[in-house]
Amino acid sequence: MHSMYFTEEHQLFRESLKDFLQKEVVPHIEKWEATGTIDRFIWEKFGEMGFLGLATPEADGGLGVDLFYTVILLEELQKINSGGFAAAVWAHVYLAMTHLNKNAMGALRKAYLEPSVEGKKIGCLGVSEPFGGSDVAGMRTTAIKKGDCYVLNGSKTFITNGVYCDYMVVAAKTDPTAGNKGISVLVVDRNSKGVTANKLNKLGWRASDTAELAFDNVEVPAGNLLGEEGKGFSYIMEAFALERLIMGVNAHARAEYAIEYALQYMSERETFGKKINQYQALRHRIVDLYADMEMCKLYNYAVAHKLDRGEYVVKEATISKLRSTKMADEVAYECLQFLGGYGYIEDYPMARLLRDSRLGPIGGGTSEILREIIAKIVIDKKEYKPAKSE
Repeated sequence: MHSMYFTEEHQLFRESLKDFLQKEVVPHIEKWEATGTIDRFIWEKFGEMGFLGLATPEADGGLGVDLFYTVILLEELQKINSGGFAAAVWAHVYLAMTHLNKNAMGALRKAYLEPSVEGKKIGCLGVSEPFGGSDVAGMRTTAIKKGDCYVLNGSKTFITNGVYCDYMVVAAKTDPTAGNKGISVLVVDRNSKGVTANKLNKLGWRASDTAELAFDNVEVPAGNLLGEEGKGFSYIMEAFALERLIMGVNAHARAEYAIEYALQYMSERETFGKKINQYQALRHRIVDLYADMEMCKLYNYAVAHKLDRGEYVVKEATISKLRSTKMADEVAYECLQFLGGYGYIEDYPMARLLRDSRLGPIGGGTSEILREIIAKIVIDKKEYKPAKSE
């Protein structure tokens, strides 16, 4: 069915990754979920396997492979049932490192990108703010040039990896008078003077750390500017396409996991002398859920194929996240119901999966924001274009 996207090499990679996750990650998940802290050793193990460098050029220590290796990584991370651990990994690789891969130059690549591939430095992306949320153009954080550094002031919130990271990729206004044309992106060391992080207590994603960050006259070297000054808004919008596709892929993968688990449970559970997978009402509901999941999965693969070819997929990726996350929430809710009382018990996976899934329609742009973006494209004929160097 999916051979048009996945080669034999892809499948070998998937099997290797599954084996790695079962041996190296799964034994620690319950501890990380309970403590909200992921042990640092696992990052370097991921780095040694090349899993953190799939999208990074070989010249920087990565593998430089096609986007379907990333799809496989995302899918298998969802199927070990820790949305928090999965988020910590993809926030590092596909939020922070995306900006390094695309816009870091020379010394900055050596200092941050190469150690990121090795798992020796972990990054986060700071865009959302306490008063702005998805309103990137309305951000209040500033980075004013003074001599050979930028002075950073402001705050960010809902930042995955923000507490335990080594560096932050931060969007700020370098020209507060220029609206969205005055936004730039900087790399900030986590231990810089004036940086503080407050850990947020979340409903789900318990294994990952999510922070509110504050910057008080933080001096950032001018050489830590990513790309061109004033182009940050375009860089962020372009990166949002990948982030939203990632969240769409995450959603179809966790829905697939939930359905597979529910089917296994239903094949074993008996009531009134027959397995519950033989009750027509349940069978037909499973079919509806499966069909919705399968449609989202195939759509997401098609969008990944477009993105891998270099197409600008803001509309398609936004649709991916909007529809897939809604579908995954419905699947998680229904599959918990199929387990009856056991679905509500923490010893079974559905309770955690339901909590973790609920962030899907919120993070990376709420569903309400996404609908307005799509409305502007479809109704108002607005065109979103990639950043171009002058």
